[in-house]
Amino acid sequence: MDGVLRPDYPIRTPRLILRPFAESDLEDLHAIQSRPEVARYLYWEPRDREQVKMALLNMVRGWALTAEGDVLALAVVLPPTGTVIGDVILKWSSVEHRQGEIGYVFHPHYGGQGFATEAATAMLRLGFDTLRLHRIIGRIDGRNTASARVLERLGMRREAHFIQNEIVKGEWTDEVVYALTEEEWRAAAVLP
Repeated sequence: MDGVLRPDYPIRTPRLILRPFAESDLEDLHAIQSRPEVARYLYWEPRDREQVKMALLNMVRGWALTAEGDVLALAVVLPPTGTVIGDVILKWSSVEHRQGEIGYVFHPHYGGQGFATEAATAMLRLGFDTLRLHRIIGRIDGRNTASARVLERLGMRREAHFIQNEIVKGEWTDEVVYALTEEEWRAAAVLP
């Protein structure tokens, strides 16, 4: 591995397609990011069309990891409709320590069907098998029990619970950190 991640697109999972975002994804992304229940545990409020357009421009540029701090942001597409139902990210947090972070946001209509777990598994595979990361974390708002279940299904262990460590949207919130090492990933071998 040359320390660069430029996946061959599209990435296919049993039920999904992961691909770079395109400007034509605006309507689908707006349908996700404009919803209060989606933004509830995130740093941002529900976004209007212009805010989604600005976020999308950043996501369009996130198709490869070439340096520490880069974020790979992929659209999660449900075939055969071609609808973008969410996004997944892999951040290259540290080159020296081979660290990364995953994240995901999905339209609530597609919740509870295993799509987030399936897409996040693909990102873990990219991080561990292709980029050769040593450790990948997932950070969530302590109230977000649905996201905690996804991280646990991925085989990640709850590693830290920071009590009231951030003010988000005017209130103190807890942050929970999950983690998985490359060794644990390889030992699990049951992941799809």
